[in-house]
Amino acid sequence: MTATRAIKVLGLGGSLREGSQSERALRVALAGAEEAGAITTAVTGRQLVLPFYDAAAEERTPEAVRLVEAVREADGVIIVSPGYHGGPTGLVKNALDYVEDLRQDTRPYLHGRAVGLIAVAYGWQAAVTTLDQLRTVAHALRGWPTPMGGAVNTAEVTFDAAGGVSEDKVADQLRLIGRQVVEFARAQASVEFPASR
Repeated sequence: MTATRAIKVLGLGGSLREGSQSERALRVALAGAEEAGAITTAVTGRQLVLPFYDAAAEERTPEAVRLVEAVREADGVIIVSPGYHGGPTGLVKNALDYVEDLRQDTRPYLHGRAVGLIAVAYGWQAAVTTLDQLRTVAHALRGWPTPMGGAVNTAEVTFDAAGGVSEDKVADQLRLIGRQVVEFARAQASVEFPASR
C-alpha cells in the first residue's frame, strides 16, 4: 500500500431487521472514516446471510466470496454487532469465521488492519460484554482494535434513518472510531508488517 492510494474501510455487521439501530451506528462510524478521506463499503443485514462456515468445504457461495474479497481488499474494518444475550450475533460471528479463508494470504486474517468495534444493545451489560467479545475475536484474527471502542445502550440512545443520533457524544465517539481506523491504515502505508503464520 502506498501513501497516495485511497484507504479502503469495510463496514461489517448489523442485523436482519431493516434499518436496525446497529446498522445505523455502523453508518455513523463509516461517515467518520469518510470524513478522514477513506472510501467505505458496507456488508450488512441480509448480505451476511451465509451458510455456516465450514473450513473443510471447497465451494463458497457467491455472497461468501464477495465478503472474503471485501475483507481482503480492506485496509481497515469496522465491525458492529447487536448484543444478543451478552455476545455478538450468530450472523456477525459466522461472517467473521469466513475470515479464516484468508489464512494462506500474504496478509493473513486481519493482519496489519485496524479494526473498529461497536456493540449495540438495549442495556449496558449486553453492550459492554458484546464489545469485549468482539475485541477478543479481533485479536484472534490478528487485527488491531482501535483505542476507542463503542458500547451503545439503545435504552438511552437512538439513531434515525437520516443518520442522526440522539446523543452528540455518542455520534462523536462513533465517528472517532471510523477516523482511528483510517489513521492506523495510513500509518501502515509506510510500514510493512511481515506476515508470520
